[in-house]
Amino acid sequence: MNRFKIVLGKEMEFEKVWRERDTHLDGIKGFKEFHLVKGEKNEQFSLYASHTIWNSRDDFINWTKSEAFRLVHKNAGKHKDLYLGAPQFEGFETVL
Repeated sequence: MNRFKIVLGKEMEFEKVWRERDTHLDGIKGFKEFHLVKGEKNEQFSLYASHTIWNSRDDFINWTKSEAFRLVHKNAGKHKDLYLGAPQFEGFETVL
């Protein structure tokens, strides 16, 4: 998951960017699911997370080294006015 702190009032614009972007995930080995989820809003920001599920940690790591990963992130700085800081990565593995 990547957590995003979004500037108040910019939520719809942020969601539109994600809705309209090409994720380049179709056909990537090990990719299972993607979800953009919205969390709580406070007086400083609205919280979102991009959540992907992979068959294995290795599949995820391989994707981060791929051309598809570079393509989807090539314009990441274009919308920096939507964010309060950089995304925060959190990785988890299923244990049960």
